[in-house]
Amino acid sequence: MMNYAYANNAYKTNQVMTAPKKKLLIMLYDGAIKNLKLAELALPKKEIENVNLYLTKTQDIIFELMSTLNFEAGGDIANNLYQLYDYMIDRLIRANIDKDIEVVKEVRKYLEELRDTWERI
Repeated sequence: MMNYAYANNAYKTNQVMTAPKKKLLIMLYDGAIKNLKLAELALPKKEIENVNLYLTKTQDIIFELMSTLNFEAGGDIANNLYQLYDYMIDRLIRANIDKDIEVVKEVRKYLEELRDTWERI
């Protein structure tokens, strides 16, 4: 079993290291969306530790998305994305405090729209 986990981890690492920038962005969005869906499943079951874990992972991914913004090349778009990401972070913190599934769904919707936009580019 340990060999499978090692091989899977090595595969994922290689996939990330060799992916083009657009693919990496989509992978980040996919990871954030996945974590939010898992949080949505954990919330009704009152799995508070899992909810916190999934929301925190999503915040980490959004912070990574924020760090990839190029303000010189992106101009207003980069600034607007930064503000949207900042808003999502604030909303996820609030969702985590209040255990509010509707706020989680709101942020997931934004991330899905952004992901779909990048997919079409």
